[in-house]
Amino acid sequence: MEPEILELESFLPYRLYRLADTVSREFSKIYRERYGLTRPEWRTLSGLGQRGTMTAKELGEQSAMHKTKVSRAVAELERRRWLTRTPDENDRRVEHLTLTKAGLAAYREMVPLAKAFERELLARLSGEERVAVAKGVAALEETLSSS
Repeated sequence: MEPEILELESFLPYRLYRLADTVSREFSKIYRERYGLTRPEWRTLSGLGQRGTMTAKELGEQSAMHKTKVSRAVAELERRRWLTRTPDENDRRVEHLTLTKAGLAAYREMVPLAKAFERELLARLSGEERVAVAKGVAALEETLSSS
């Protein structure tokens, strides 16, 4: 009896990973060329732009990034003077991260670019395909978040 073989090209987790990575790389060209940001730096900037003040731990959870990537991204954005760190009054191990005016300005410049990228990506699909993708992604998120 032959051992069972896993064909990665048809294995859904692999396909989703490859698709997400490809889309992320395409989008990264926009903020890398314009601002010289890495993906972790973009995710950090956008998380803070969306939510305001956050801790590094919250950023990691929100963006699904390892704490070392968050730490490096925070250090780089701080070096650029795009964010500030404020120690927590009750726990000195915790810092609250907030975008500076310059960081917020960069974030606000990037929001329309991100939305345009998403529109252009979705425009490649028919209306029916867009609905199916949205429903499928939502269903997978729902089932995985409840497990």
